[in-house]
Amino acid sequence: MSEISEPQRGRIDPEYDHRRADGVDEAALETLLSEYAIGRDDHENAPAFVIRPDDVQAVIRLLRDDAGFDHLSCLTPQQYEDRYESILHMTKYDRRTHEVTLIVPLPTADPVCESAEPVFRTADWHEREAYDLVGIEYAGHPDLRRILLPESWQGHPLALDYDQDKPQVVSYTEHANPLAADHRVTESDTMLLNIGPHHPATHGVLHLETVLDGESVVDVDLDIGYLHRCEEQMCQNGTYRHQIIPYSNRWDYTANLPNEWAVARAIEDIADIEVPAYAQVLRTMATEFGRMLGHFLAVSTFALDVYGDFTAIFQYGMRDREVVQDILEDLTGQRMMFYFFRLGGVCWDLPEPRAAFVEKCRDFLDELPAKVDEYHDLLTGNEIFQIRSIDTGVLEPAVAKEYGCTGPVVRGSGIDYDIRRDDPYGYYDALEWDVVTEDGCDNYARVLVRLREVEESAKIIEQCLDLLEDWPADERTVQSNVPRTLKPDAGTETYRAVESAKGELGIYIRADGSNSPARFKIRSPCFHNLSALPEMAEGEYVADLIASLGSLDIVLGSVDR
Repeated sequence: MSEISEPQRGRIDPEYDHRRADGVDEAALETLLSEYAIGRDDHENAPAFVIRPDDVQAVIRLLRDDAGFDHLSCLTPQQYEDRYESILHMTKYDRRTHEVTLIVPLPTADPVCESAEPVFRTADWHEREAYDLVGIEYAGHPDLRRILLPESWQGHPLALDYDQDKPQVVSYTEHANPLAADHRVTESDTMLLNIGPHHPATHGVLHLETVLDGESVVDVDLDIGYLHRCEEQMCQNGTYRHQIIPYSNRWDYTANLPNEWAVARAIEDIADIEVPAYAQVLRTMATEFGRMLGHFLAVSTFALDVYGDFTAIFQYGMRDREVVQDILEDLTGQRMMFYFFRLGGVCWDLPEPRAAFVEKCRDFLDELPAKVDEYHDLLTGNEIFQIRSIDTGVLEPAVAKEYGCTGPVVRGSGIDYDIRRDDPYGYYDALEWDVVTEDGCDNYARVLVRLREVEESAKIIEQCLDLLEDWPADERTVQSNVPRTLKPDAGTETYRAVESAKGELGIYIRADGSNSPARFKIRSPCFHNLSALPEMAEGEYVADLIASLGSLDIVLGSVDR
């Protein structure tokens, strides 16, 4: 690999000061990384260390084994005029506020970085995406090829020299015979089965290239990207103040209010925007209703996957989801793409008459325990469902961490990780509620987590309603005074995350002094959770593969972005 010259280390800050004494022990990190760090930088959320491209594996292994940083949360690639950068965001499953950022500068002429995949399996998809969209290559990666765009695509869409007007010709062989002699292996005991990309059990356009030995799954290669719209570039072209948050509703469109919060939290961090307490209560309540939207859909569609129950569970799930959508439509004015969040707060207060809206919410919450009991009677207590889901799709805790899994997927493997509690934001730390975990590690455990989380969301909403009712009328500030045009200081960087219905939804932003971000990176929980599917499916039956996929509750709009 090429050495990094001094001019390419322009991010080093010799006057760096320790401003996160309440978080990770930076002095200990400096000592630990003294052999490898060639400079320091300051990110809003975490201490940042500049390292050489051929030291990546040594550094992240040292951080994992000696300092407990067992969660490679995100990898952000980007290009400057004089260099590329590969940025690794690391934290801990048992201590979310302990964060560290590793910055790997790479020369423009030869952007090659050592792969992190041998240390963290989740780096496999991370680095393929970085290569696909930005053009960074990763030495030692086991399968460095495009992941979101076709293999024949020319150029890298997020590279500075990318020609957006150049027509693309995606080549294919017309009328080719897939059973041609050179596609067959003599006396092979396996066969290739294509599932998707237009299969009803793929939860969107997803292609599973599945190798079978009889009915047992030998291997699964996931082909994604059919819904890729380069949302990151679209957000980079939008302004902070009004044009980015609306895009977020399109990522996980089944439970999209947390998406809005992820964007708002990151921008508010780099622009130093305060959110009034009353607005935080409104945000928290609305987001928990949004979490219910996602979980009702996840449970009902999973019932379709495992035993085709359309008339009962799916209809029950849609019944309850419609009630929540009615409530959110009253609150936000929209039925699906809500756009309720604004920087510094929300767009408006509870609808008038307030008492009627609160009563509607409380009526739903009063009926919810009986409805959850119905789900357990019809679903979790169903013998067919239990046979199809218990001890299938097993995801051991260590494997879940390797792939960066979060949300109900990782909590169904017994890992007690929830950003709402572990890195508090909004009004969560002032409310009484519990993080739900199950130790089954299987498809059944993930369903139990979602049903129990619906009950926890109800607790949170109930407390928020109490607060909103009692809040003095003259103190109901729904939005702070935010400048019409935001221009955060050039070089300001942050990675902030929220707990969506699917898991950790993170946003990395780098400001350049203009009113639009120079880099906007989306960390999708669905992207990471889906990457673990081959580990869950290997050795199981094809039918179990479908069940395992359904248990992940992916949304391809979030996977592909």
